Amino acid sequence: MTEQQEAAEDTVMTRIGQALMLLHGGDREEARNRFGALWAEIGETGEAFHRCTLAHYMADTQDDPGDELAWDLRALAAAEGPDGGRGTGAGTSPAVRAFSPSLHLSLAADYLKLHRPEPARIHLDRARAAMDSLGEDGRGDGMRTAAARLERLERALGE
Repeated sequence: MTEQQEAAEDTVMTRIGQALMLLHGGDREEARNRFGALWAEIGETGEAFHRCTLAHYMADTQDDPGDELAWDLRALAAAEGPDGGRGTGAGTSPAVRAFSPSLHLSLAADYLKLHRPEPARIHLDRARAAMDSLGEDGRGDGMRTAAARLERLERALGE
């Protein structure tokens, strides 16, 4: 990879980070606008890690649960699909693989919001299976706590 390509990738992640700060600061609309503009630039053919990250966070800016699901499905497709036509599987990238528990937890939550417990259970199971790679740290603990919370919610909806 050339220095110019590396600099361009750093710029994409910087812009994702800036929009994410807006989202965490409470400005969902501006974050959604910036994520949308960036998606228009990189789209379906951009780097898998960028598409996965961007779609994953774009989902969090959505007001409609169906739209949130659509963006989370785009994130999963980027994580599991070919890496921007470069011939390497995106799933083999450690950076993309690290997203797997979070992606599946998000999808489980999306399906629960839409009162669809069967696909929610599938993604909750996939999230749990992917957690083997998580460390005993704040991120790993947070993912395991989120999975337990979703499992309780899924059981409550099933009753």
